[in-house]
Amino acid sequence: MKKHLTIIAMAAIAIMTSCGSSDKTATTAAVQDEKPKVKIAASTVQDVDQLAEYTTTVEAEVKNNIAPNSPLRIGKILVEVGDNVAKGQKLVQLDASNLEQLALQIENQKVEFNRISELYKVGGASKAELDNAKTALDVNIKAYNNRMENTIMRSPINGVVTARNYDNGDMTGAAPILVVEQITPVKMNINVSEPYYAKIDKKTEVSVRFEAYGEEQFPATVSIVYPTIDATTHTFPVELKINNKDRRVRPGMYGRAIVNFGTKSHVVVPDQAVIKQLGSGDYYVYVYNNGKVSYNKVTLGRRMGDKYEIVNGVEPGSQVVVAGQNRLANGVEVEVIK
Repeated sequence: MKKHLTIIAMAAIAIMTSCGSSDKTATTAAVQDEKPKVKIAASTVQDVDQLAEYTTTVEAEVKNNIAPNSPLRIGKILVEVGDNVAKGQKLVQLDASNLEQLALQIENQKVEFNRISELYKVGGASKAELDNAKTALDVNIKAYNNRMENTIMRSPINGVVTARNYDNGDMTGAAPILVVEQITPVKMNINVSEPYYAKIDKKTEVSVRFEAYGEEQFPATVSIVYPTIDATTHTFPVELKINNKDRRVRPGMYGRAIVNFGTKSHVVVPDQAVIKQLGSGDYYVYVYNNGKVSYNKVTLGRRMGDKYEIVNGVEPGSQVVVAGQNRLANGVEVEVIK
C-alpha cells in the first residue's frame, strides 16, 4: 500500500512539472514573436540654403604707422588712443630746434652763393666754386624740406588712433609714435574649400557674427576672391568687408562668417530619426518599408530647428523611424504605432 502511494505521488509531480515547462515555453515563444513597436514619419524634400561657416579675425581697411624718417625728439603728442582723426590732422609736433639751426645755415649759404655768383660774373670766382656753392645750398634746402615734413606729423587717413608708443620728450626709435587705422570699412579673410571656387563671387551673400554681439548678424560683402588655390590645403583666400559706418566692429574681433552658396533640393527628416553611431562620426537613419526597417548610413547637411537636411542616404518620399530605435536592427520586422 505504501509503495502504491509513492508511485501516485511521483506521477503527480511529473504531470505538474510537464505543465509548468509547457507554460514557460509558450510564454517565451510569445515574447519572441512580438514585433518591436515603432513610430514613423514621412521625410520631405525642400530647397535648403547651402551655408558654410568660417572663423575669421577683423582687420583695419588701412593701417598707418606715424613715424619720422630719422630719429628726433618728440615735442608734443596731440592725440590719444581712441581719438578719431581726420586726414591731414596734426598729430605730433617734433622738436624744431635742429630745424631752426638749419634754416639759419641756409640763409648764410644763400648770401654766400650770391656773393660767389657776382664774383663769377666779373671773373673773380671760378665755375667750380659757383657750382659747389649751389650744390651745398640745394642739399640743405632739400634736408630742410624733409625735416619740415617730419617736424609736424599729420594723419594720412580718416581713422582712429589705436596705439601710442612714446611720451612727450622721448627720442623716437624703431617703433612708430602712433598707429592710426581706418575702420570704415573693416576687412576679414577666410579660407574656402576648393569645390566652392566657382560658386563664390562679389554677389555671394555673407553675414558675420561676433562674440561681442552674440547672435546679431552683420551683413558683409565679398571684396576679393584670390585667383590661386593652395596646393597643400586645397583652399583659396576670400576677403570680406563690412561697411562699419557705426564703428561697432573693431580690428582684432573674432568672428564667424556665414557664406550662402545658394540652395539645393534635399531630403529633410525629423531630428529624432537621426542616430549617431557610438565610437565613430557616422550617422544612420532607420527607413521603414513594407513592414521592415533598413539601417541607412546618411550624410548630414544643416540642422534646421527640429529637422536635419540629408545630403544622401534617404530617398525622397521615404518613411523614417522616429521612436523605438533601441530595439531595432537591419532588416527587422516592426509594428507601426501611432
